[in-house]
Order: sequence, then structure tokens, then C-alpha cells
Amino acid sequence: NVSKLYGTQRALDQVSFEINSGEIVGLLGPNGAGKSTMMKIITCYLTQSEGEVSVNGFDVQKDSLKVRSFVGYLPENNPLYHDMYVKEYLAFVAGMYKIPRAKQRVQEMVDLVGLEVEQHKKIGALSKGYRQRVGIAQAMIHDPKVIILDEPTSGLDPLQLEQIRGLIHAIGQEKTVMLSTHIMQEVEALCSRVIIINKGKIVADKPVSLIRSEFGSNRYNLKVELAAKIDGQLFKEIVGVEKVLQKSDTHLVLEITSTDDIRDKVFQFAVKQNLTVLTIQKEEQSMEDVFKQFTN
Repeated sequence: NVSKLYGTQRALDQVSFEINSGEIVGLLGPNGAGKSTMMKIITCYLTQSEGEVSVNGFDVQKDSLKVRSFVGYLPENNPLYHDMYVKEYLAFVAGMYKIPRAKQRVQEMVDLVGLEVEQHKKIGALSKGYRQRVGIAQAMIHDPKVIILDEPTSGLDPLQLEQIRGLIHAIGQEKTVMLSTHIMQEVEALCSRVIIINKGKIVADKPVSLIRSEFGSNRYNLKVELAAKIDGQLFKEIVGVEKVLQKSDTHLVLEITSTDDIRDKVFQFAVKQNLTVLTIQKEEQSMEDVFKQFTN
């Protein structure tokens, strides 16, 4: 029942959830929904106005330092000291946590996140992908039980994306991971569960597979390519076609609200209109569609 008020504005409104060890949970929501506020409360950067938050059994207000020892945090803007060398910076962070055998731990993190080639460079000389790796290394150097990552793959190229996703997936095998992202493919690739926040309230909290199958079970899209120019709105006469999107003169997307496969009806309708159908492709609802429905 966590709420956070800024004056009269409720950034969070009676939010409740629990995350277990070994779960990778995606925290989704439009800008201003309350995602970052929730993460900052868990990491002890902010205090809640109402409700209770505990990490590994310790209250974030009563046992703030203890909670911080259990949590690793990578903020969205990844604030690093660009004039420090990679290993120098990680040693500095290890020193703040009073980690025994800090030098050995720093090398372990360099190897774990794939910084071997860049370990002797200044952070400011690294690419965005390698700076993200340094950020993840600092979040994990004290071996926390909970990892909180805010937009961890923002701005990465496809190869870096794959590598960072693989790293996060490996981390999630034995730790609790919460990540915020706007990339829906990220959720499907990484997360076992999704929590969607809209206007400070949780509007969905379900396993990724379940939330998509429940929402998409009675709707899908048909991509239709015709051989000649056509007014796509004609296809709205077909029972089950809720909306027609005209992508070009000959390309249509039909939004279907039915449990039945109506591709045959679409084909027969086109024949009656003396139209030649080149392709009809069925597409299930994506996570983007689910997200839009929950946050509209």
C-alpha cells in the first residue's frame, strides 16, 4: 500500500507487490507513471508518504543502510566518473562497500561483464555499451541479493543489446532483478513477469506469457496485400473486422476482434470485389499492443 505524494499530486497510489528470488520482473509504464519513484523508494533514495517497503526482511526507512547493502542499482543516466579508469572506479566503489579482497573482486567483475579489453581505459573513453557494463559492474560488485536496473539497454547497438541481455538473464538465475524499460521486446526476451504502472497505480501484474495470451486470445491483426489499389474501409463489412488501417494503396492491416480465424472470409470477400489477394498474414497481438491497452 505504498503511496508517494508531491504536494497534492500522487506519484504512487496504494501500490502493492512482492518479488521473489530468481525472478526478473519488468516494470513498465508511460513517462510520469511512477516507475522511477518506485525504484528510488526501494533503493532508499526517496521515502514513501504512506505504506511499507521491505527488502530481504528489512524496512527501507528503519534499516536504510542494511537495505542498501542488499541492493545494487543502475540509474537510467548511469552517473560515472569519466576521468577515472575502469578498474580504479570499481576499486573506489568496492572501498565504499568495505569489500574484503577488493582487488580480486574488481577483477571478477571485469571478467563477468566483459570489460577485459577495456579495463585499462578511462571511463570517458568507453563506448555507451561498455559504460553500461561498468554501471552494471558497480551495481553488482558487493554481490547484492536485489538488482534494480533503470533502462539498462538504452542506446545500445544490436550486438551490445544481445550481450547485456545475456548478462542480465544470467544474473536473474539466482538474484531478484527489477528492470525498467520502454522496449517491449526486452520484456519478452528477459522477464518472467511484468508489472504495468499507469498514473501511479498498478494496472497489471502477471507472468509475461499469461498477460499476452489473455489479452491477445480474442484479437489479432491481418496484414493483407492486394494486387490493385483499393479503399480498405470496404473490408469493415466483414464480421469481426473492428478497424482497417490503410498502410498504402494496396497494403491493409485489419484489426480483428474474434476468436475465429477469418482469413477465409477475407479472401472470399476480396474475390467478390474482383480483387486479387497476394498475401494474408496473421499477426498475434504484441506486447506493444498490450501496453497500449493497459495505459490508454
